[in-house]
Amino acid sequence: TSYVGIYSKKECLYTLATARTIIDKDVSQSLKNFKLNSDSYKIYENNSEKNFGYYLAGLLEGDGHISIPALFKNSKSIRVFNPRIVFTSSLRDPASVGREGHINNLGLYAFIQSELGNIGRFQITAGNTLRYVIGDLQGIQKLINLMHGKFRTPKNKAFNNLIEIMNAKCSLNIPESLLDDSGFGDNSWLTGFTDSDGHFGIKYVEGKPKSGDMKRARSEHVTLKYRLDQRAYDKPTSLSMLPFMEKLAIFLDCPVKTYVNNTQSLPGAVRLGAPFGREILSLTVSAIGKLEPLVNYFDKYPVIGEKLNNYMKWRIVYDMIIAKEHLTPEGRLKIKSLIA
Repeated sequence: TSYVGIYSKKECLYTLATARTIIDKDVSQSLKNFKLNSDSYKIYENNSEKNFGYYLAGLLEGDGHISIPALFKNSKSIRVFNPRIVFTSSLRDPASVGREGHINNLGLYAFIQSELGNIGRFQITAGNTLRYVIGDLQGIQKLINLMHGKFRTPKNKAFNNLIEIMNAKCSLNIPESLLDDSGFGDNSWLTGFTDSDGHFGIKYVEGKPKSGDMKRARSEHVTLKYRLDQRAYDKPTSLSMLPFMEKLAIFLDCPVKTYVNNTQSLPGAVRLGAPFGREILSLTVSAIGKLEPLVNYFDKYPVIGEKLNNYMKWRIVYDMIIAKEHLTPEGRLKIKSLIA
């Protein structure tokens, strides 16, 4: 469905993707499976302002958005939308939501919902994206209180626009949210950001002797990497992400690299300002000595979303490399089984 949206005296065309609601039974089962999988989530229970609030801010800044109300009209009616906070995650197989063993972030979002007092709803869009949508004013106010002062990226501008709307709409007096300048290792913000946009990679290369097809022998080796990718520009604000990524690069002790995304969207996906070929900023840490601070950090502030399984395997291989067990016969077999 297409609507004309009027916001800040500008008229824009919006296409609203069709979405289906996830039934309560599937949400409950996903939450149950989530808690059975690991007890890492317990550090974020009971609305801990330091842990849970920072985690939510990082998760939202990684792959979520804040919708500011606009006036929409089509040929038949005029609609005014409330503000919304939306957490998003791509699904590998949206038809299998609720089945045992399906890996996606529904369990994570169900946990967040339970911690927030069961506010919000879950949807799967036509573009195979899972969305956790908080659109009621009381729920939005609760999230604002939890995440206030914990944003690090240009998305803080949209967060302050949301605060301005809520102050006017609900007669509140919430102050401006300033950018957080605490150390990346001092709280769980980076964990939320990683659960949204991070990657833990394991690579095993078998050794091969010099032959007719190979001019040089190839040595056997195992490498680990931690990687974060972000758009070069924040879409809603058009502000550069580079200053933020440069600060994070200093913490990770790695360079900021750029590449052009050449991955087409899934069939049926609705593209809203995310053009094919957009520029991406990327951070990668692979030197084993530089991974140690990250291991210590994630031991303290564990990932709890769909990345947890990958991290646990990654952590096992890290310990094997430190103990020099990764290239033993037993080590090779174990690593191959982990990445199979």
